[in-house]
Amino acid sequence: MKYLLLPMVALLAAVGSLGAAPAVGEEAPDFALPTADGGTETLASHRGKFVVLEWTSPACPMVQRQYVGGHMQKLQAEETGRGVVWLTINSSAKGKEGHVTAAQAMEWIMEKQSACTAFLLDAEGKVGRLYGAKATPHLFIIGPAGKLIYSGAIDSIASADPAALAKATNYVRVGLQEARAGKALTHPTTRPYGCAVRY
Repeated sequence: MKYLLLPMVALLAAVGSLGAAPAVGEEAPDFALPTADGGTETLASHRGKFVVLEWTSPACPMVQRQYVGGHMQKLQAEETGRGVVWLTINSSAKGKEGHVTAAQAMEWIMEKQSACTAFLLDAEGKVGRLYGAKATPHLFIIGPAGKLIYSGAIDSIASADPAALAKATNYVRVGLQEARAGKALTHPTTRPYGCAVRY
């Protein structure tokens, strides 16, 4: 019997060692990641600003839905124009679906005309696991005080059809508007949808 329990104990220990993802209202954990253009980004360096973390995978249809019609780029441009720091993160492991090299990420940025502040490479999945990123896209908003104020889906309609975006509530846009106005977010957490992050 004890031999049967050993694998389960090991599994539980491994899961426990990952730690719990931060909940809305808690301090957003700091991190440092390389950028596609050869730099390094840390969360701590943006203290005092709103920061959006966007988990992405160029191969995911739900991500493509946002980018094909320019919807994500428009939101990125609107918000970075207001001083928001927008960090796009790829946590797909090498050899897994969605993984990109720095050169491939830069090519994608140029092709899609992304307006993100930086594209971060997290092939080891450390930051993705730290935040509990489950899907692409999975969005997080961090307030100027360094606390997580939103975690969840980009919008209210889980469909790969770009036409559905016209009817969807964009939780990130609304959340940032409410936060800037000093209001509590109507939807501080939602269920992310999309392709699973391939750790």
